[in-house]
Amino acid sequence: MLIQPLNNRQEQILLLLKKLDFMTRDQIRYYFSLKSIRNANRVLKDMSDYLSVIRDGRRSIYYLNKLGREYVDCEKVRKVSSNVQHTIMRNELYLYYEYPSDWENEIKVSDGLTTVVVDAMFTKLHTTHFVEVDNLQTMAENRLKIENYKALHANGALEQQLGHFPTLVWLTTTEFRRLQLKKACEGLPVAKVFTYDEIR
Repeated sequence: MLIQPLNNRQEQILLLLKKLDFMTRDQIRYYFSLKSIRNANRVLKDMSDYLSVIRDGRRSIYYLNKLGREYVDCEKVRKVSSNVQHTIMRNELYLYYEYPSDWENEIKVSDGLTTVVVDAMFTKLHTTHFVEVDNLQTMAENRLKIENYKALHANGALEQQLGHFPTLVWLTTTEFRRLQLKKACEGLPVAKVFTYDEIR
């Protein structure tokens, strides 16, 4: 099989998928300013040797296949599971906050007493932001995580390290859940709660 060499934009698409795991066609189209859906489809079709695609209703979701991983030296193998939608939602916040250069996924934060695995972390306007995505977990699980954030705040170790307590950013699915999360976050210095439909 003859595989065509990739141009710079195609390589950048592979590198972005290495960073963000799964992306919808529209997320890729937005990030790379591919304009029309037809143009985005053409660009991604030309890269089919390097990408796998799954259908979610009317959406196409892309991720690196074996050849794509080899091309960008990526060891992580993406597995299609119920977690894909969680990743897609998290990526909407990455786009919403205009592609923070220091964005990192799944970061463990601890003060020695309390440990939280943050869905993503980034800096904006000299302020650290912690990202949490509310997709399939129960509200009880969310409240427990928020209580852990409150414990981190009470200890003060993060403020000493960063000079401030991070802004907590939640992305959820409905207005009702947004209100529940906002109430649960009362007592934290800064907490923002968005719905998925609001930012995409």
